[in-house]
Amino acid sequence: MEINSSPTLTLTHGQVPKGTPHRSANFHPSVWGDYFLTYASVAMEPDVKTEQRIEQLKEKVREMIVASADKPSQKLSLIDAIQRLGVGYHFETEIETTLQHIYETYHGIANDEDLYTVALSFRVLRQQGHPVSCDVFNKFKDNEGKFKESLIGDVRGLLSLYEATHLRVHQEEILDEALEFTTTHLNSALPNLSNNPIVAQVVHALDQPIHLGLTRLESRHYISFYEKDDSHNKVLLDFAKSDFNLLQKLHQRELSEFTSLSKKEVTQPQQLNAT
Repeated sequence: MEINSSPTLTLTHGQVPKGTPHRSANFHPSVWGDYFLTYASVAMEPDVKTEQRIEQLKEKVREMIVASADKPSQKLSLIDAIQRLGVGYHFETEIETTLQHIYETYHGIANDEDLYTVALSFRVLRQQGHPVSCDVFNKFKDNEGKFKESLIGDVRGLLSLYEATHLRVHQEEILDEALEFTTTHLNSALPNLSNNPIVAQVVHALDQPIHLGLTRLESRHYISFYEKDDSHNKVLLDFAKSDFNLLQKLHQRELSEFTSLSKKEVTQPQQLNAT
């Protein structure tokens, strides 16, 4: 059987053969319709006073980071709150410098008998890239190699350890054990925490640990948790809320622009240049 080859087609640059159908941009309409177009009138630029206030709050938070603290654990709690509130990107240099200093004196924190502090320091330093050892949790085990029963009533400490376990790496068996231990006892503690503000954090953490969540979504959740904490820092909370609102307006404006562009019709179909 003879196979007839297709005739060779020679085109000058920029020409399109006659009869070639043009490609058209007949995309399916967006399922959102004109919904995001309404953001154009809502997402206004912040006024001068608002911008000045945000900058003032930002500088106050910066001063808190670089200021000396009586205990490294206080600075760790502050940095953890800053990062979980979603404003850590403003202070990356200050946070790195502070955590480097804390890492160099880490043994002092690791010797702390408080489960919450030890687990918090482990998580914050490790997520920053510092190679801290999971051996610091051995002291919370009894003579039989199991986690001490006395830890069961420390819900705040259990939650801190639970979050720390999600930064474990291969062959860190103690953190595998800690994950099972904390998950079991946090679930058991929930019925008795009905009037405790920490219950919402425990429920959310069991469903979505910090390390596995999306930063911006997690920060929105944590703003609500942090606000209900009687020990929250008002300046930091105000800055986190202002920063969140500002970024939300930016995203709304971008969505409005994208929606507006998608509504425009292409008057001249594009032609492909043959070579």
